[in-house]
Amino acid sequence: MTVIAKISDRTAGRSDAEVIGRALRHPDEFAALFDRHHRKIYAYAGRRLGAEAADDVAAETFLVAFDRRNTYDRSRPDATPWLYGIAANLIARHARAEARHLRALARTGEAHIIDWDGDAVAGRLDAAAAGKRMAAALADLPPGEREVLLLVAWAGLSCQDTATALAIPAGTARSRLHRARGQMRAALNLPYPTLDNEVHD
Repeated sequence: MTVIAKISDRTAGRSDAEVIGRALRHPDEFAALFDRHHRKIYAYAGRRLGAEAADDVAAETFLVAFDRRNTYDRSRPDATPWLYGIAANLIARHARAEARHLRALARTGEAHIIDWDGDAVAGRLDAAAAGKRMAAALADLPPGEREVLLLVAWAGLSCQDTATALAIPAGTARSRLHRARGQMRAALNLPYPTLDNEVHD
């Protein structure tokens, strides 16, 4: 049995918080956190920056997490928001690369960008046109609003978890999300929901 398999056996059934706590005394056990979360952090970074930068951002996310494992709030069993928060800070250092990536998507209209607001977009625009317009609209968002929107839409975090990830008040996250969605709808000429049917995260 390999070392990684042995670690996986030891950490099976343990929460992320428990794994991190054990990794304070047994650093090799931190590998279980990498195994659990690397794929989604890599995928998120790839969507934000392109495949070329995704490897570096994902790897650095876990290096930073390992270095800061003693600061993790172990009252939170799931480390997903924490890891996305680290990744978001690293991605912010690549603001120009992200802008270039989004502008390239605006030219090519790659369909994978479409899932900012689910069927609301897909039902009104063909995939290529939606991809181009959505990428351009994302590129035009202020960085803080884009960060909140994409952590909710692409990473699947709740608004509360997004606030935790970015170390901002929940009300600030909600306000940024509301503004970002409004700007995206305006850019895509989509109707804005009424207060009765707006989805709250």
